[in-house]
Amino acid sequence: MPVIHYQHCPVCGGANIKPVLSARDFTVSQQVFSIWECADCTLRFTQDVPDQDSIGPFYQSETYISHSDTKKGMVNTAYHLVRSYTLKEKVKLIRRVTGKRSGRILDIGAGTGAFLDQLNKAGWKVTGLEPDAGARSVATEKYGLQLKEPAALSSLEAGAYDAITLWHVLEHVHDLHQYMERIRELLAPGGALILGLPNYQSADAYIYAENWAAYDVPRHLYHFSPASVKKLLSLHGMSVKSLLPMWFDSFYISLLSEQYKNGKPGYIAAVLNGLRSNKKAFSAPENASSVIYIAGK
Repeated sequence: MPVIHYQHCPVCGGANIKPVLSARDFTVSQQVFSIWECADCTLRFTQDVPDQDSIGPFYQSETYISHSDTKKGMVNTAYHLVRSYTLKEKVKLIRRVTGKRSGRILDIGAGTGAFLDQLNKAGWKVTGLEPDAGARSVATEKYGLQLKEPAALSSLEAGAYDAITLWHVLEHVHDLHQYMERIRELLAPGGALILGLPNYQSADAYIYAENWAAYDVPRHLYHFSPASVKKLLSLHGMSVKSLLPMWFDSFYISLLSEQYKNGKPGYIAAVLNGLRSNKKAFSAPENASSVIYIAGK
């Protein structure tokens, strides 16, 4: 299997990189992967990761919720209960950061289309990209959405989108800098780029260490810190305007991490650790389990 071995940091290009921990793929292969860190921009990344043509089998799991929309199991049931609320909040966020009641939005990594469905109902003209054929089929069957394959990114109209969103997507993208440059081109003047990303500098990441579910190797190629996100954006003529915590992620990630760590659910511990993580993020969103970055040109 062809793999990518980084000699330099995939964000800043620095050579001051070294391994910091090893993490298991608990979802599909049970393989162990090495995670390295850049001392210059603080990015962490999965070393010797499968290349773009080889990583597909690592997504083939009925429990991979963004592709299957499954409600099987306690964790996925909880995910869906929370999602109905968070989808409405995301629509409000889009309106707030763009200053528009309606407009054009591009969602990259649209999954099964639930987010775009909400925006479509709210009067937005929606475009979605999704690499997984099964997820695209679910989006069509469930919401009537015609999601495009990622290759369509190169043919979209420049400067056309009032908002571009990537919810837990950028960490999966092999051609990181090419993607960011294209996103900058697609943003309309005054448009908002919204990134939702796990934060390995959060309290729950510290608690669970190599068992932290949001490492999700090898599907997560990169493990971002706020500093590394700011560096990446600056390299492409964009900057972070504000940060927001994703409050529910600390509980969802802790639930999965308890399962990975102990081989069984640990609901009470997960709730307590989620609360500990959110307490640290209350006055400092850069400490949140997952962070929403509001950015623009």
